[in-house]
Amino acid sequence: MPVIMGTAGHIDHGKTTLIKALTGIDCDRLSEEKKRGITIELGFAFLDLGEENRLGIVDVPGHEKFVKNMVAGAAGVDFVTLVIAADEGIMPQTREHLEICQLLGVKDGLVALTKTDMVDEEWLEMVKEEVAAYLEPTFLGGAPILAVSAHTGAGLEELKGELRKLVAEFKPRRRSDLFRLPVDRVFTMKGHGTVVTGTMISGSISVGEDILLYPGGTGTKVRGLQSHGETVETAQAGRRTAVNLAGLEVDDVNRGDVLARPGTLFPDTVWDIELTVLESSRLPLKHRKEVHFHHGAREVLARIYLLDRDELAPGETAVCQVRFTEPLAGVYGDRIVLRSFSPLRAFAGGRVIGPVGHAVKRFSDRVELLRQLAGDKPEDVAAAQLELAGPQGVSFAELLIMTNLETKGLEKTLALLGGQQRAVLFDKETRRFAGGELAERLGNELVAFLVDFHRKASMKPGVQRGELASSWGRDVPPKLLHFLIERLLKKGEIEAEQEIIRLKGHKASLASDQEKVRETILKAYVDGGVTPPNLKDVLEPLGMDAKQASAVLRLLQDQNELVRIKDDMYYHVPALASIRDAIVSFFEDHQEMSAPDFKDLTGLSRKYLIPVLEYFDKEKLTVRVGDVRHFRKRS
Repeated sequence: MPVIMGTAGHIDHGKTTLIKALTGIDCDRLSEEKKRGITIELGFAFLDLGEENRLGIVDVPGHEKFVKNMVAGAAGVDFVTLVIAADEGIMPQTREHLEICQLLGVKDGLVALTKTDMVDEEWLEMVKEEVAAYLEPTFLGGAPILAVSAHTGAGLEELKGELRKLVAEFKPRRRSDLFRLPVDRVFTMKGHGTVVTGTMISGSISVGEDILLYPGGTGTKVRGLQSHGETVETAQAGRRTAVNLAGLEVDDVNRGDVLARPGTLFPDTVWDIELTVLESSRLPLKHRKEVHFHHGAREVLARIYLLDRDELAPGETAVCQVRFTEPLAGVYGDRIVLRSFSPLRAFAGGRVIGPVGHAVKRFSDRVELLRQLAGDKPEDVAAAQLELAGPQGVSFAELLIMTNLETKGLEKTLALLGGQQRAVLFDKETRRFAGGELAERLGNELVAFLVDFHRKASMKPGVQRGELASSWGRDVPPKLLHFLIERLLKKGEIEAEQEIIRLKGHKASLASDQEKVRETILKAYVDGGVTPPNLKDVLEPLGMDAKQASAVLRLLQDQNELVRIKDDMYYHVPALASIRDAIVSFFEDHQEMSAPDFKDLTGLSRKYLIPVLEYFDKEKLTVRVGDVRHFRKRS
């Protein structure tokens, strides 16, 4: 398994010189670095440790002005070699670099005491004791402390031996199904064009593949690959990798951009994070504080929003939100570092728990759901992500970065949650999921809405399916609404008649006075037969107009008693059916029917004749061709 080592330590403690002595590679490539004798930018090397073990090395600057470059380099390392000069001991950047590594989740490493040729044995032993005591409460407590001299070569073989042990024992967890390479360097090579480098933190990539530059989403293609100085066809995670990009200029790429496959990352301007303020911090972190935010190789200005308190004291941990002025592309579990403005130093850090941010109000119940995101069980994390996402739900692709699970692992987790009714798949086409508790709650709310609807509009048989979303007033995607309806139908809580949705067993009903109106209107149209009365004449004795009687007329139509032909012209259903039967019989012996034919057939006056003919045209029983009708044949 490829492994990346990073250096850490104070300026001029010999990090770059040590790497050159170990590998023969000078990581200071810039003329300014050679002129000033200090490391400014990240440097890269590799060390062959035998048995095909090639250790990638990231050399970081030690000067306090270049700590942001140090953070960019340390973000992708597996373990660290803390370099401390024997003649100076622990210094300010020794402390800050160690804290940054701690915030980035680095858990392994060793210590190299350099410049041992400049001190005597007694001094060296004193420094060893000092360093061991200082490191005891950190992740390097008990780690090997090796005395070396890049000048004389003393201790270098012993250091290589310890590195060999670390690499042999180290088993980094890296996803194989998500290619990600944060860009920490971009340049032009003559004859090749734009080249970017970075530590590939997960997945693999091959020459010829289409990839995107996130967060902007600019598309490009892999023209060539180099890993540890060798040209390769496929590059694996855990290696320093150079990628030759097709069709892009140097100005198109920024440090901190991330290379990934299309549709695998989802940049956002709001993240949910779990944050810890260092115990060494002099001040608490206050709500809405603006900070330098470091993620991968990117540094941006951001504002921190505390959700369950007004300040986060040194040594405390809390879930909170961070908001950016531009989108960032991250994955659940990514480590982050915060640096203050004054003094400009690292003071807090933690991990991303929501790379696609959620709407969470301060001091609300949803803060507890955010705390579930910081848990250890994948199923609890996935369930909380779904609940926080709300009715819009989350796609399978989004869940891959919101849980950091491999594809197969996420499939199993969702199957488990589905069996526990904690997740529902409501859109099979796009594989979109919603929280199980949310779906249950929405289903209950939909039933409650129908109860209230029937109470207020008892004469209506139900709600048109197409009008249900707007009538309900909830922002629920059509696919989720369809899922809820179908589930309630299976449960027997609601029923559907064609496009009408209603509670199980609901019957449209009228108040006693309205029932009398209904009986009077219906009798008038039953008596009228194929020549129904004017609606105005029917309603006048009742002291009503068409608007006042609209609910009763709508009910009669819903009950299949009356059919509206046009405007205020209605027909009793059996009467209209008799006319229809007459038309069908007519066309058994005729090819076409004129208006006079229809008048002879039915005896209708022109007042009824034309509207009824046009009604049957709309009903697609007949089709008008010029002045005659033809029977529309059923296919």
